[in-house]
Amino acid sequence: MLQKTAGIEEYGSDAVKSISHAVVGVDNVENQAWRFGLLRCLLASAFLLFFQSYMIAPLIPYLAAKFAVSRETVGLMVPAYLLPYALGTFAYGLLADRFGRRGILFVCLMAFAVCCALTATAHSAHDMLVWRILTGFAGSGIAVTALTLIGDTFAFAERGRALGWLFGAIAGGQAFGTTLGGLLTPIIGWQGLFLGIGVLSVLPAAGTLYYWHRIPPAPATGHQFSLSKIISGYAHLLGTGRGQRTFGYILFNGFFHSGVFTWLGVYLFDRYHLSASGIGLALLGYGIPGFLGGPLIGKVIDRHGRGKLLPWGLALAALSGLALTLPLPLIMAVVVMTTLSLGFDMSHPLLAGIVTTLSPERRGQAMGLNTFTLFLGLALGSLTFGWGMQHWGFGVIMTLFGAVQLSLALAATKLFRAEVPAQNQV
Repeated sequence: MLQKTAGIEEYGSDAVKSISHAVVGVDNVENQAWRFGLLRCLLASAFLLFFQSYMIAPLIPYLAAKFAVSRETVGLMVPAYLLPYALGTFAYGLLADRFGRRGILFVCLMAFAVCCALTATAHSAHDMLVWRILTGFAGSGIAVTALTLIGDTFAFAERGRALGWLFGAIAGGQAFGTTLGGLLTPIIGWQGLFLGIGVLSVLPAAGTLYYWHRIPPAPATGHQFSLSKIISGYAHLLGTGRGQRTFGYILFNGFFHSGVFTWLGVYLFDRYHLSASGIGLALLGYGIPGFLGGPLIGKVIDRHGRGKLLPWGLALAALSGLALTLPLPLIMAVVVMTTLSLGFDMSHPLLAGIVTTLSPERRGQAMGLNTFTLFLGLALGSLTFGWGMQHWGFGVIMTLFGAVQLSLALAATKLFRAEVPAQNQV
């Protein structure tokens, strides 16, 4: 009888264990499902955000003719969007740490949708500049919150892959924004582009609501919103050599890439006499490498570390930019612009991944500083390259930009050699 009872107890214990494992398995599956569902919303948000960011630059010659203003005036629409975007990331990063990610993401997506749709009402270059400023501030919380949420929900060992998907979506937005912006403008007009982006941006906002109860309402640390803690947070992020060199490279890498990209439409118009549609087709390769290979790049990063890949990405971008100063046939220029884009995909995601590890308890503030630094570099690079092209010509300013970027690539081989694959970071 005792043996029978013991057998029943043993059987019951095994059954409980089996049920327990099954419950844990179901929980893991559900956890995976909502995390990757949320990731898809973040990818859609990033795609639309960068689609509209990158569809302006190729249209500079077209919009200058439409509004009867100089190309330099239309070129100001790029930094007019980027500067408030950079400043807004400070506020949104801090607000996300204090009040939680989900509310910030939803509000920014809806504000971005409204501003994009209302940009279609602009009747002059001045009107459009105003809407670009407002859109920049409205959209500045989207990417920083997306990056922070990835840091919150994915362990370091798999974070590179998730970031690869995110930056792949960003690259896809760049690629399709530059290409479809030029191709669709003669068909639906630039107004149709902005209206369409506004309508589509409501979809990821709705997705955020769907996963609302899964997203933690506020970080567990719950930082208080005090000036001293904000300052100490930035001091902590920038107080180490690792933080200083990472943010420094983010600034100058953005400076280089935005300076070159903003004026590629003018370069193609002047050198190859292309229309808006032709410029869009010529820029088809820009962003495609990251869009198709972002996850693969992320897996390589996770396996081999950021220190090995980063110098190659910086050098590839520098050499691609320098190649554009040569008298290339159009098809070769298209190839070079594609490798230029690949250089960004092999550099900035790596730097952003380092930022997520600088201060895990301040990820919102860290990613806010990351996005601010990047977009400040993007804005300053656009202004500087445009000024240099106007005064010295494309060849001279491109040579200067390429030489500086190549120097940074060489220095990165030593500065980032400690960035090896980490097994225990979170």
